[in-house]
Amino acid sequence: MSPARLNDDIRTAFGYARVEGDGRMNLSVIILGGVVAGTSAFAPPCAAQTPARTGATVVPATAPNAAVKKPGAKPGAAAAQPGGTVVSPATMPNAAVKKPAAKPRPAAAQTGGTVVSPATTPNAAVKKPAAKLGLAAAARRTEHETGSLPQGSSFSAEAVGWKLIEDAKTGVRLGVPEKLVPRLGASRSGTSWSSAQGQIQIETFRLPEAALPALFDEERKSSHRRVASSNFKPDGFFILGTQGLKSFVVRAEAQGSEVRGVTVLYDQATEGTMSGVALAVANAFVGFPNPNVLPPAGLRRRVEYASAIVVSSNGALVTGARNVDRCEVITVPPFGHAERTAEDKTNGLALVRLYGAHNLAPAPFAESNIDSGDLTLIGVADPLVQNSDAVTVAPARLSQQTIEPPPKPGFSGAAAADARGRLVGMVDLRPGIVAGNGAGAAQTVTIVPVETIRAFLQAQQIAPAGAPAAAINQSVVRVICVRK
Repeated sequence: MSPARLNDDIRTAFGYARVEGDGRMNLSVIILGGVVAGTSAFAPPCAAQTPARTGATVVPATAPNAAVKKPGAKPGAAAAQPGGTVVSPATMPNAAVKKPAAKPRPAAAQTGGTVVSPATTPNAAVKKPAAKLGLAAAARRTEHETGSLPQGSSFSAEAVGWKLIEDAKTGVRLGVPEKLVPRLGASRSGTSWSSAQGQIQIETFRLPEAALPALFDEERKSSHRRVASSNFKPDGFFILGTQGLKSFVVRAEAQGSEVRGVTVLYDQATEGTMSGVALAVANAFVGFPNPNVLPPAGLRRRVEYASAIVVSSNGALVTGARNVDRCEVITVPPFGHAERTAEDKTNGLALVRLYGAHNLAPAPFAESNIDSGDLTLIGVADPLVQNSDAVTVAPARLSQQTIEPPPKPGFSGAAAADARGRLVGMVDLRPGIVAGNGAGAAQTVTIVPVETIRAFLQAQQIAPAGAPAAAINQSVVRVICVRK
């Protein structure tokens, strides 16, 4: 291409008229071009939206706004049309103009390559942020329609100190994670348990005269509460939700005009541990326990029945530490009052002393431990399964320190004897894993070996009996623990 032709093309691309043969520019064309350019610059936006047609005459003033040259853009970015005609960027169709890349919009959806604005996207197509699912949300999702409390995740009873207890002040039965809430106190109408700093709180309540529907509405509308899930029945209700920065669970049961219930309140920072525990507390709750029905395994009742082994003729007894834990009164029929004088928490042993007792028959000890084999369990069963204080026996088998089958209630602290009638260990009921429904911890029946018992007694200056003075059946008694 000749320099003259190239010079003409550049002038045409920038909006000037063509140059005549003598090299002088036509003044009238320049003036006309300036007038048109000035008029278009102040034209309404609607006029600017009409794309200019590409023809022989180039009119930069009619360019759409999207094609206006941006600061920093390189000049001469014009697209060449077929046939050698030079087209200004302002006169190119919108589809052919290369626009700067738009910043992505977080909520925009794309369909077939077309960017959809959130304002024009149907609600079903807009992707919303995922909601954070906690205890209340899970309850609403799984159990709200069925009217039942959801089951939380299982957890170790030993790790949280899970105990099924009967609350003396309200008469309810519930599970309490005692290691998480060691502080025991009185609430306005019941009992309270709380953590050291108050992050976790459990309270029972008893209302002798109350209307269940009114209480349900009152609990739902309590200040600062947001209810996530709730269910009302004629004999009870539950409510799950949040209260400020805490999560809460309320469960209540009614019988006649009396209402009994429990409230669990805990910091959301403890959600990982407490979400399952809180649901277990609520699921284990029984407002009006039936005294004629055998209690669940692991229940710590106000009056607890267990067995103990006589280890000296002057009234020293060995039993499970859990059997005499936090007792207000300890009684051994037919002898009367007894006291706990020593404890081995690691091995689950407690020493109980009967004052004024003489000529008791101590159990004969075996020379060493056994790992497996057939056993005879000697104990006194719970009054719910036995109407007397008589000693009973049950066959069992020891395998890897576990006794099978499990004995009757009341055999915690019972003697385990070998075929020669000698003591080879003590029956110990240890809590296992608490199910998500909170019905109770599945207990494992283990044995405390005779060598462990011997060492414990020697530390208390008690010498175990060697030769049998009487049958081992005469060396087992019932022990009764009365709690607050």
